[in-house]
Amino acid sequence: MSRIYEALQRAELEWKATQDSESSRAPAPDCLPPIEESPAVEDVVAPGNIAQHAWKLSIPSLPTLTERSAAGEQFRSLRSRIQQACYQAPLKTILVSSGMPSEGKSFVAVNLAISLARNTVSSVLLIDGDMRRPTIHNLLGASNTPGLSEYLSGATELNDIVQRDRRPVTDESSDARKISNLAFIPAGKCGDNSSELAANHRIEKLVSALSPHFDWILIDSPPVLAVTDAVELARAADGVLLVARAESTPFDVAQRAQAAFSNSRILGFVLNAAKSAPSAGAYNYYYGSEVADDRAKSGTDSRRKP
Repeated sequence: MSRIYEALQRAELEWKATQDSESSRAPAPDCLPPIEESPAVEDVVAPGNIAQHAWKLSIPSLPTLTERSAAGEQFRSLRSRIQQACYQAPLKTILVSSGMPSEGKSFVAVNLAISLARNTVSSVLLIDGDMRRPTIHNLLGASNTPGLSEYLSGATELNDIVQRDRRPVTDESSDARKISNLAFIPAGKCGDNSSELAANHRIEKLVSALSPHFDWILIDSPPVLAVTDAVELARAADGVLLVARAESTPFDVAQRAQAAFSNSRILGFVLNAAKSAPSAGAYNYYYGSEVADDRAKSGTDSRRKP
């Protein structure tokens, strides 16, 4: 029995010696590798602190600023349909695109944004994501730099690119009052690397950071069949609104544009610059659509598609 007891004692002593040896090799608490801290949350400007700029609105191209006009009424109808789409699935960030250039997507994007902003309880952020041929800054009469391209390239911070109109609100019917809830991020300096910028995922970071401060975020993108930027930017959007031009956009172009966003939620088509409601079956591929007109100077009439 004594031999068994001695063997057990020796085994226990050897086990303790092994544990002590391993403990001596372990780093002291002060020598442990430092724990990496999470990056600080980016300082985001609240709507009340957004930098103010002197905008000079292009009134003929912004029918939503008028109290009574056929085009303004059509955008109010489009606004209602967009708001109704929220009941189907969460919807805040909308990408506006088209198949080919010159179909009126920027005109639709800026007027829809103003129509949403005219609802005094809604704050709206409009982003010009067409970093190849930016247009919206011309319609708003706003500065184009710094803008989205500078942010996506890491050259500037988020709070440096958001702007709003600084004109004083003189009365309830003034243009300044109608866009007082509208903020704008211009496209920034144009370059040949816009596809790489759109694909670097910083657009998702931008939308995620600003989303809590706005009720709606609209992104104008380049034509989807011309470049890949639109599909990359669509990753940050809850839905895609496509624009086609009446009597101009071929059927197959509209189909291909829709197919290009196969991984996105398609909200519908906007039929732009229609002189009259299309005949039955003429534009049967447009669904959930509204008719708009970006030729305000010509006085072309436009009617809602039945």
